[in-house]
Amino acid sequence: MPAAKFDPAKDVPDLTGKIILITGGTAGIGAATLIALASHNASHLLFTGRNAAAAASTISSVHAISPSTPITFFPCDLSSLSSVSSTASSLLTTLPHLDILLCNAGIMALPPSLSPDGYEIQFATNHLGHALLIKKLLPLLRKSPDPRVVLVSSEAFRGAPAEGILFDTLKTPQDMPLGRFRRYAQSKLANLLYARELERRALGVLSFSVTPGVVNTAMVREASLLDKAVAYLTNRVQSVEEGTWNLLWAVGVGRNEVEGGAFYGPVGVKNETGTRARRDESVAERLWEWTEGELERWM
Repeated sequence: MPAAKFDPAKDVPDLTGKIILITGGTAGIGAATLIALASHNASHLLFTGRNAAAAASTISSVHAISPSTPITFFPCDLSSLSSVSSTASSLLTTLPHLDILLCNAGIMALPPSLSPDGYEIQFATNHLGHALLIKKLLPLLRKSPDPRVVLVSSEAFRGAPAEGILFDTLKTPQDMPLGRFRRYAQSKLANLLYARELERRALGVLSFSVTPGVVNTAMVREASLLDKAVAYLTNRVQSVEEGTWNLLWAVGVGRNEVEGGAFYGPVGVKNETGTRARRDESVAERLWEWTEGELERWM
């Protein structure tokens, strides 16, 4: 559905009975997506983030639109597997089921550094933390009559290393030329590939990935002048409202109107172009096996 024809007020269906969890709901398109969903009658909106004050602002904004919409914040630092595990445990004891898990949170173009568990920080946050959350919440998802997992990727995946994912150095800062962008691209490729493998392996749970496009969030506004110039010269930078549209489409699209494992650009446009690493099934399979091994002790 072309962006010009997408109208969230009309094209997102009634969500009565749906329990929806969004990661990274304290700011940017995560918060804006929650606010947009407020008028669609979800049974319960839940979100994660690291900033309790910002979370309170998101809740106030949702209730300004729909005072009766239940919305709950769960503190979670996706870079820390201990934090993710604790949050998942709380969700497992709180919810009767989970219909939609929207893995939206992310970090971008950071200097070389490691997560609390010793992984490259962008890969830890954007991929590994989400993978653990998904794995631990699968029992809740399988209680839903129509479960889905949506991972937010990016066209930036094209900038990943030629091999796709540098598995042998994921437990280092991966300092390299243009490293902060290549590390980000690597993590976004992982989101895309993991959604594809999850669709293939987690039978009964619809899984796919989307990109919101380049959005004028704090990630762009607070970037360096050089990074900001590159963003504006090479992309159409969208408003935050426009940035929510592909996520809202992913939440509301009918099961028979979306292909499991596929990658969708704004709005609901299937994207099959890309790099050799994106098409290489062995990279996706290795990512799955590597992730399973790293998360085994947390399950």
